[in-house]
Order: sequence, then C-alpha cells, then structure tokens
Amino acid sequence: MAFAPSDEPVALKILVAGGFGVGKTTLVGAISEIRPLRTEEVLSDRGVGVDDTDGVEGKTTTTVAMDFGRITIREGLVVYLFGTPGQERFWFMWDELSYGALGAVVLADTRRLTDCFPSIDYFEQRGTPFIVAVNCFDGAERHEPDDVRVALDLDPEVPVLLCDVRRRASAKVVLVTLVEHALKTLTAAQR
Repeated sequence: MAFAPSDEPVALKILVAGGFGVGKTTLVGAISEIRPLRTEEVLSDRGVGVDDTDGVEGKTTTTVAMDFGRITIREGLVVYLFGTPGQERFWFMWDELSYGALGAVVLADTRRLTDCFPSIDYFEQRGTPFIVAVNCFDGAERHEPDDVRVALDLDPEVPVLLCDVRRRASAKVVLVTLVEHALKTLTAAQR
C-alpha cells in the first residue's frame, strides 16, 4: 500500500516500547532527524529494589516520561517516534502515549526476555499492530528470530527481527518492518 500525495500533511505515530535498559532511547536517537527530546534522569537510591538492573548494571540513567523523535519521509509525510518508559512505575503514561499510534516496536533483550512481556500484552490487548525487534547487545548470546517467537509465544504473523539500535540503518529496517506490518494488518482488518 502506497501513500498517495495530497495537500493534507500526514503524520504517523510509532511507539518504541520494551523493558528497562533495552535500547528505546538509543533507537529513537539513532534514527531521528532532530535532536531527540529525552526525559532521562540519573538512577537514584529511590530505584533500588524497584528497578531491576540485572544484565544492565552499567546503566546510569532512565527515561521518566518519554523519548521523542521525528523523521520526514517526504514533504507532507512525517513519522513521530515516542519511546515509552520501561519501568512499571511509569506505565500509567502508556495510554496517553499510545493514543493514535499506527503501531509499536517492542524491543527485546535476550538476556532479559521476560521484560518485554508487559509490552507485548499491552499491544495485544489493545489490538495495536506491533513487531518484536531483538536488540543484539555486545557479548549477549544470539538467538534465531523463530526461537524468540516461540519463547514469547507470538502469533506467526508478528514479525520478529534482529537489530542493533545503535546503527541508523538497522533502526530504519525495524521501522520499515513495523509500518509494512501495520499496513498489512490494518488492510486485512478492513476486509
């Protein structure tokens, strides 16, 4: 499905979700054409016992509201990226952030795979098209997308792909995969 040129500007909203420390802020920063809006705060003593830093011990900051970025595809077609906060204590913001979204990228880290279950559940319950992008961290064991699909008990039509969100080209493939999946899902729902 292609977008037809029109006089009215079109804005697409995409969410980037996943567990704490999975790379949401990094993905938004890698692909955004503008300097991303970030609501990063230094991890504090208040998070001890609340924020699970196992596997991401080097993480020193956390998103407390959202990340925001923008990509202009062409004149009149813009993609807005909203990175969700990863910790459970900030999940109350997700309903507002997800309103009007075309779809979502659920980032996964195979060292902490269960951390993406709340994101998957959220989008499944709301019927929001989503994909799972496994962020391949340095030193982490690699798993095939089909193995990740089985571990997450995903429907076969949900795309699962490997990525490195630090790289713009990889982030682009993730977003293109999501848009294609969302358009296919929404087109099928209209039939």
